[in-house]
Amino acid sequence: MRGKHFGPIALAVCLAFTLCMSCARSARAVRNPAAASTPADAAAQPAAHGAPAQAMTEWKPATDRDQFFYDLSLAALERTRHAVTYDPAYVTLDYPGGDVPDNTGACADVVVRAYRALNIDLQVDVHEDMKANFKLYSKRWGLKRPDKNIDHRRVLNLMTLFSRKGKKLPITDNPADYQPGHIVSWDLNGKGLTHIGIVTHIRSTDGKRFLLVHNIGRGPRLEDVLFDWKIIGHHTYFGARKFDAEGNSIQ
Repeated sequence: MRGKHFGPIALAVCLAFTLCMSCARSARAVRNPAAASTPADAAAQPAAHGAPAQAMTEWKPATDRDQFFYDLSLAALERTRHAVTYDPAYVTLDYPGGDVPDNTGACADVVVRAYRALNIDLQVDVHEDMKANFKLYSKRWGLKRPDKNIDHRRVLNLMTLFSRKGKKLPITDNPADYQPGHIVSWDLNGKGLTHIGIVTHIRSTDGKRFLLVHNIGRGPRLEDVLFDWKIIGHHTYFGARKFDAEGNSIQ
């Protein structure tokens, strides 16, 4: 594992809400892409990441399932265009489609917002599954019943939904196992402070890993952080969409 340095303010916030935490990234962290007007433009900025131009075109969707992953990657990259103040505070939300103000949020909100760009509402998916299977979800917060305002903004709940309704993938030390559109969850400090991000189709400068979009205190960023913390979750999730063994959509 590479070294970590946690920002005291964001760490205090995360200890209070146990959603995600903030930390100062090391000097090698990859900066956000240059501003672009569309998600597609965001994906075509090789110089902004310092990655070789040829690496940017290595991963191309070949099936309907790959296209879903690519679209999720683009949606995650689009989130890096937003100025977001890290804030995991409890907020009363509309339902369905409820969201905290666009200029605030935590790590789980990056995932929720990216999926909503693909017309998948994790607020609904988590809430409905928790209503039917509440005992299968984490009891960390001492709740007696589901809460549609916050449940989908908690990493452990997203992990449970993805494991139950999506696909739980092996946790390995091989970067090739973590492909665009995959969801990665981490334990940041060995004591249950959790974090979550989306693997994109943009490669690291050395071409060995795909970069992730996540928010660990400075807003949504595209960074080379796959193995920076202990991985505790590796999933794919398609909502109600289904694909056959060859990756073709099933109507």
